[in-house]
Amino acid sequence: MLVGYARVSTTGQSLDVQLGELAAHGCERIFEDKATGTNCERAGLIEMMGFVREGDTIIVSRLDRFARSLSDLFQLLDQLANKGVAFQCVHQNIDTSSSTGKLTLAILGAVAEFENDLRRERQREGIARAKSNGVYKGRKATVSVERVQELLANGMGISEIARQLGCHRQTVYRLKVSSHC
Repeated sequence: MLVGYARVSTTGQSLDVQLGELAAHGCERIFEDKATGTNCERAGLIEMMGFVREGDTIIVSRLDRFARSLSDLFQLLDQLANKGVAFQCVHQNIDTSSSTGKLTLAILGAVAEFENDLRRERQREGIARAKSNGVYKGRKATVSVERVQELLANGMGISEIARQLGCHRQTVYRLKVSSHC
């Protein structure tokens, strides 16, 4: 059975292009996610991994739609290989049922990870440069130390303060501790 997997990063994005490509490649069943690739709990991916059986082939439009890193890619492919499931990627023309496809996949995966590392490095450098120029200051605090202290003084608990202020409990703890320094 040919099984497709499509993913976009946000709910506002459309899966239409990927779904069309997967249907054109003969996918009989297509699983989909609208979640960032860094999310380990992608319901569609988890369901698909449980669905596929020996002899099936998973088809994706691009590698970055399937895995979030090279190690994640190889972990997923290892799970598929153990189940006797092949993997094909439309845009990168990869088919793990052949040795050449496996080699191509390894090379492309390494290049993609290298590009991600370069992008992260450039982003860090840009933020550091903006900070040194006084341009980048982060987002403004939405919860003040004074307000947390006021609510604590009134006998309110950490969880209750977090709920009232619309923030995480850890934020309340951090502000509580920083006020004692």
